[in-house]
Amino acid sequence: MSTLNKNTVTETVQQVADGSLSCATIVNHYTQAIAQTEKELGAWKYFDPNSAKSQATQLDATNQSGFPIGSLHGIPVGVKDIFDTADFPTCYGSPIYADHQPKKDSRTIEKLKEAGVVIMGKTETTEFAYLHPSRTINPHNHEYSPGGSSSGSAAAVAAGHVPLAIGSQTGGSVIRPASFCGVYGFKPSRGLMSRRGVLQTSETLDHVGVFANHLEDIAVLADALIGYDSEDSATSTTPKPELLNGYQKHISNPPSIVWIDMPYSDRYTSDANDQFEKLLHSLDGNIQRIKAPSNFEQLLACHKTIYDYEIIRCLGAEISNHWESISETAKSVFETAKGRTESDYREAIETRSTAQQWFAEFFNEYDAILTPSAVSEAPLLSERTTGDAVCCVTWTLCGLPCVNLPLLSGKNDLPIGVQMVGAHNKDDSLMHSAKYLLQQMTPRT
Repeated sequence: MSTLNKNTVTETVQQVADGSLSCATIVNHYTQAIAQTEKELGAWKYFDPNSAKSQATQLDATNQSGFPIGSLHGIPVGVKDIFDTADFPTCYGSPIYADHQPKKDSRTIEKLKEAGVVIMGKTETTEFAYLHPSRTINPHNHEYSPGGSSSGSAAAVAAGHVPLAIGSQTGGSVIRPASFCGVYGFKPSRGLMSRRGVLQTSETLDHVGVFANHLEDIAVLADALIGYDSEDSATSTTPKPELLNGYQKHISNPPSIVWIDMPYSDRYTSDANDQFEKLLHSLDGNIQRIKAPSNFEQLLACHKTIYDYEIIRCLGAEISNHWESISETAKSVFETAKGRTESDYREAIETRSTAQQWFAEFFNEYDAILTPSAVSEAPLLSERTTGDAVCCVTWTLCGLPCVNLPLLSGKNDLPIGVQMVGAHNKDDSLMHSAKYLLQQMTPRT
């Protein structure tokens, strides 16, 4: 394996800074990696090697001129094709927007450019970042799904096409594909990363997310994207957590970690459940186990109600004017979603608020929750599904930070991730807890 694939992004950036590695060399390495396996993998909607090389040349010139360089200088990144890009088409996973060319970058792209990345292109997404599968396959076994909706981003990182990628999560669209593809995935607290210029399907539930092959890289990339944006009302000017500081903080005392037996645990496959039980046994003494409150089951329906109500309104123009271009998968869901009333929606929003208050008090006692990232290994492509998102929706609903840790394997030798969940706006503490857990375990290689 190339040293570049083993390096953290901080190590690579340092090599660029001291002149022992050029951005052009980095881009050439990953361009070759994409060329070798992309035809069968299908992770990319748009990939332009000439653009990548041009960006690398400019970044090398900046470095040689003596100017300070960004935290991700020269690092190749893949971007989910729901983020507006002025340099690439943005199709939102739908034929309705074939070759659609935005006039300006999303805030995420602006922040990436400021950090000095090389944007390699746009990664495949499911239709409207929802249920209908993309063409991407799982790099570990080509008969299986990579998950969704950030399918191309997770697969591209897992396949070594890029060290970092951008995704989004409204249900489980970062954590679940990260689990299926065996990479680190992170969804921050709601309001830390701007969603300006990103396809909106739910103002309440949409989050930006990131993928990497190292937990430290997750922290570095997240720090580069966090910030206030006056055009996203979920963001604020309040002080922000610094994730790399949380990751690097000395572990003087073990964090307080709790496993919650969730009301949907009967949906775990027997194989996955065995792996989770073995994990808990190995952590005996370092983790507490409790039963979920009875009202947790309501949160699943609450999430679905909010998602249904808001996606119909966010995609109103597409549904009204381009119904024939929408997949049968989405049509059936949209037809049901149209039945959600404003009364249903308001009740769900109130339930969400109550749950958020409960978690705020809960995290006064605990540092992190340990929970499955998904109910199973990746499903077969023939099942035409991106997998069950049930393990993610409670945390997405409440806007809590979550990270997938690629720690386990199943009976098909496919990855099974475990998820850590932290307190809202304590994403740095979550990185600290996740690093502690990794020190107790040996991640899947």
